[in-house]
Amino acid sequence: MASAAATPPAAPAGAARLVIVGERTNITGSPRFARAIKGGDWDTALAIARQQVESGANLLDVNVDEALVDGEATMTKFLRLLMAEPAIARVPIMVDSSKWGVLEAGLKCLQGKGVVNSISLKDGEAEFLRRARLVRRYGAAAVVMAFDEQGQAADLDSRVRICTRAHRLLVDAAGFPPADIIFDPNILTVATGIEEHNRYALDFFEAVRVLKQTLPGVRVSGGVSNVSFSFRGNQPVREAMHAAFLYHAIRAGLDLAIVNAGMLGVYEEIPPELLARVEDVLLNRRPDATERLVRYAGELKAQGEAGAAGAGPRARAEGDEAWRAAPVAERLKHALVHGIDTHVEADTEECRRLLPRPLDVIEGPLMDGMRVVGDLFGAGKMFLPQVVKSARVMKKAVAHLTPFMEEEKRRLAAAGAAARPQGRIVMATVKGDVHDIGKNIVGVVLACNNYEVIDLGVMVPCEKILATARAREADLVGVSGLITPSLDEMVHVAHELRREGFSLPLLIGGATTSPAHTAVKIAPEYPPGVVHVLDASRVVQVASALLSPAQKPAFLADVQARQERQRAEFAARRARRPLLSLAAARARRTPVDWAAADIPRPEFLGARVSVSVPLAEIVPYIDWGPFFSAWELQGRFPDILRDPAAGEAASRLYADAQALLARIVAERRYVAKGVTGFWPANAVGDDIEVYADEQRSRVLTTFRTLRQQLEKPADQFNHALADFIAPRDSGRLDFLGGFAVTAGHGADAFAAELRAAHDDYSAIVAQALGDRLAEALAELMHKRARDLCGFGRSEQLSPGDLIREKYRGIRPAPGYPACPDHTEKRPLFDLLGAETGAGIALTESFAMNPPSSVSGFYFNHPDAKYFAVGRLGRDQIEDYARRKGWSVAEAEKWLAPYLDYAS
Repeated sequence: MASAAATPPAAPAGAARLVIVGERTNITGSPRFARAIKGGDWDTALAIARQQVESGANLLDVNVDEALVDGEATMTKFLRLLMAEPAIARVPIMVDSSKWGVLEAGLKCLQGKGVVNSISLKDGEAEFLRRARLVRRYGAAAVVMAFDEQGQAADLDSRVRICTRAHRLLVDAAGFPPADIIFDPNILTVATGIEEHNRYALDFFEAVRVLKQTLPGVRVSGGVSNVSFSFRGNQPVREAMHAAFLYHAIRAGLDLAIVNAGMLGVYEEIPPELLARVEDVLLNRRPDATERLVRYAGELKAQGEAGAAGAGPRARAEGDEAWRAAPVAERLKHALVHGIDTHVEADTEECRRLLPRPLDVIEGPLMDGMRVVGDLFGAGKMFLPQVVKSARVMKKAVAHLTPFMEEEKRRLAAAGAAARPQGRIVMATVKGDVHDIGKNIVGVVLACNNYEVIDLGVMVPCEKILATARAREADLVGVSGLITPSLDEMVHVAHELRREGFSLPLLIGGATTSPAHTAVKIAPEYPPGVVHVLDASRVVQVASALLSPAQKPAFLADVQARQERQRAEFAARRARRPLLSLAAARARRTPVDWAAADIPRPEFLGARVSVSVPLAEIVPYIDWGPFFSAWELQGRFPDILRDPAAGEAASRLYADAQALLARIVAERRYVAKGVTGFWPANAVGDDIEVYADEQRSRVLTTFRTLRQQLEKPADQFNHALADFIAPRDSGRLDFLGGFAVTAGHGADAFAAELRAAHDDYSAIVAQALGDRLAEALAELMHKRARDLCGFGRSEQLSPGDLIREKYRGIRPAPGYPACPDHTEKRPLFDLLGAETGAGIALTESFAMNPPSSVSGFYFNHPDAKYFAVGRLGRDQIEDYARRKGWSVAEAEKWLAPYLDYAS
């Protein structure tokens, strides 16, 4: 049961990662489970629990309350049996009972953190607090019912009032962490024919929204099947009601749902007419909503349309299996297009037996299917996550065929062991850089289109790239990078390719790259052709054109003409918008009245290590927008889930990410660590001095900041980060904070494990989730930092508000627009002891390893804001080199993308 020690998975407000609580191990909700428990049929009871877990339950709700059952003894025995079943014990347990003795018996059995369902105020505050303190003593989280001395809350006001009162008691009097509080604002039955019940669902949604906004950190749960009791016996309607209810509840902020995990429908697959009638009821959109849904439900039942309507998962599953009757070549094509890997080994083997050679399976049905995928992707009818899923199917099919091809190769040395590739490309993340998610996606897309991809990994020296390209007779070389020093390394790669006489095209990609930088800095170094690849969706078109003797000349001529225009435009922009001198820019520094400024003193000074932060505490702070951007799905989250074009792909990707995230949290796949610190500090010009103590007896280190030089309107200023720290000559002592956090320990190993199972799709999702968790941890630590400085304690912000940075203070990172010099990480890491405290190393280019890491500074001034330094003049580069103790050439190297002149 060790794996059940994980905190119940957390979820962010809004369109959240829903935690499914399996309800079929509840004696009051499952007749089959009730019969098994009352009859002592433990095998059946365990089988029901196993089915819930296999169907996707993240927690199990265990309830054995029944008049003829000894609750305490039965709960004890059943939980002990669960602990002996690894397939079941990997999920946490929700001990559910209306009897405190049964709850306590269950708590005594749990190893690690469980959930108590439930406590409430119905017996008064004293008893509520007594039980809450006992739950806290056992280390469990608690479901708190919206129920008080006057009864069960039914409307919006009573739900919010009771939960808010309970929250105050739990946090202030019982010392409950907000993350261990799970409110149940009562999901009540709708469509009963009683008018006062018409708003039950709508009021629940509104209550969830208010609770998540006003009580930060808490979670909200509910028993979903309650909402549909009016339609007992009509499973398609009930499942449609559950799916639609969850759709709206999740967007309001619902975190946990107690539901039959094996009978959970999909909102998008509810027939439109049924969905309209269900939502009329749930959202109370019209006075006759109940009558219309009852009438429609009767028609469904009478006409026997429950299966044909496709509303239920079982009916859908039968319908989905119709493709299994097609010929095997068509089945393989279907599997590839739809990303279904369930039957791929069996179908590949069947096809192999029908064709003369195993290679024929690849060059025939499999490539036929991948051509369809490529056509759909190119036409915008498939999206990147779906393509990568198709690649997973292809990879499993090829893995099945590989032993047969190897055997054939041994027998017939002249016969090829793999499909003839369209071309061979060597790919690498350049030296000093550790980020490879985008490169991995590009590699998968190319492999899907029959290109042989030789991926050299990360931190690859130029010499290795060139040697591999020569030895493997590559047709193309592709280099990638995320941090700005990688841009300079790409220039070096291009220069070396020319010096060693290569003539193959060079592809450039990565988050910091751009067509303009490629044109101005890289392309002049390598005349045979440098092409910036905007995203993975373009790479096949680019590769195809470059490897086609007929297309290549015109394609490269067009690229080079476009790059020449970009170089001319770059030069013209510089001439049109001359920079201010550094002296003039400093004269326009951000004005601050330091005599009146609020300068909070942190509760501690120096560095403090958070050895390991539970992943469940981090999850609510995830900003999902960049996750979709990494998959080239553009749009605001959660709106992208409903986008007419990309919504289906985004929703499926999101569901896959939630499932994998739940596994990462439950299995503790990643280890999140961080170190934060505060130090006395003052600004001296554009530098920030950090002191050993508040007497400023010794300067520990000095951070160098850069100032905007672009001329601005009269009412705007030329910022530098030093502007937001009190100058030493102001007479005020200020404080600078710093942090370095990671959620990346374990991420590479998990991704490698998934790739070894031929699942590149999940591997890329896993890596992207590591990045999201690292950024979420940075957000969480910043919240704690603001609390430590005092002003954060009065914040009443939802996780969405935190993501939108609706708070005082900023946390800029070295290497990013406000402080573009990556080398400033070195003194920051030395102050923090980040290598030891967080296990984060810096590469020679100052990339952080593990890649899923974030570091930066804390500025607390109310006027502090993010900005981009932008273009830098020669005078500032010379000044900065002097302040850093560098040569001018060294300063130009590290700040090359920002120079306003040719170095």
